[in-house]
Amino acid sequence: MNAKPGALALLVSLALTIITGCSMTDDKGSLLSAGTSTSENAADQAEKVSSELHDLMGLKGKTTDTGPGVAECSGKDADKYFTIFHPWTFTPASPDALTGVMERLKEEMPGHGWRIVSYGPDNNKSRSLTLIADNDAKKYSVKIAHWANETPPKLNLFVTSGCYQVPDGQTVERF
Repeated sequence: MNAKPGALALLVSLALTIITGCSMTDDKGSLLSAGTSTSENAADQAEKVSSELHDLMGLKGKTTDTGPGVAECSGKDADKYFTIFHPWTFTPASPDALTGVMERLKEEMPGHGWRIVSYGPDNNKSRSLTLIADNDAKKYSVKIAHWANETPPKLNLFVTSGCYQVPDGQTVERF
């Protein structure tokens, strides 16, 4: 994909706005603080959150090999503040394995620190079943969409953090 950095930042900002739940934003719609971290350490945390979500699925299959990315926190100094996003897709070993997985995740995620923000079909043409959840303790949100009409069926996940600040004397590393 040949996207300009500004277009990519706008796309990520829009995606973050769409998926973040109530607890991940303040009264003005800005992302809440996720604390202080380097971009690299925050990306490691995003991968850990994604791994925990994968484990909650309890299914065998393949995941895309996409790493986390860094985006700006809207309205904040781009050299000092950032958010992490980690999009990935899970394709089960057997297409039938996804039957009931979204309902199970909706039931089990609260026991692992996730608060379900919304659950139901998307408003798009495919009407994909979608779950959005926040983990207040970890300062992460996730949007999980069940693409049942794809061949093969799969789950699409978009994990995103609150707004991190880099340690004093450092700047945001972009990747």
